Amino acid sequence: MKMLGIDYGDRHVGFAECDSGEILAYPLGTAHVRSMREAVSAADDIAKRDGIEKIVIGLPLMPDGSEGERAGKTRAFGRVLARVTGLPVEYSDERLTTLQAEEYLAEGGVKKKDMKKYTDKLSAQIILSDYLDAAKARRK
Repeated sequence: MKMLGIDYGDRHVGFAECDSGEILAYPLGTAHVRSMREAVSAADDIAKRDGIEKIVIGLPLMPDGSEGERAGKTRAFGRVLARVTGLPVEYSDERLTTLQAEEYLAEGGVKKKDMKKYTDKLSAQIILSDYLDAAKARRK
């Protein structure tokens, strides 16, 4: 099943996809948005263009696992996106994905000042990859 992974933010939204065999997640890009409406539109366009069947959104949980204000905004985005696309939306814990993405980029030799260009889409890839790994583990 083709899935779209999303790292949702107020200004930047990172996107990733996986192949239909749910084996490999890969980064797509980042949309610079001014509103939730723009973020929903960008995600809807990608979903239609690429034949997406499910959407996985990173849920920003607090360190103790509880949901704060940011998680509420993310869930609101997910509800609107599900309504607009007609696709199922699931959430995946995104704690520390930005830090993980920055570490990968640093290991790859990307300079600190250039990291923002890649962080959001790489975070979306990590979110989707973690979701795929968890789904595989549940099937076993």
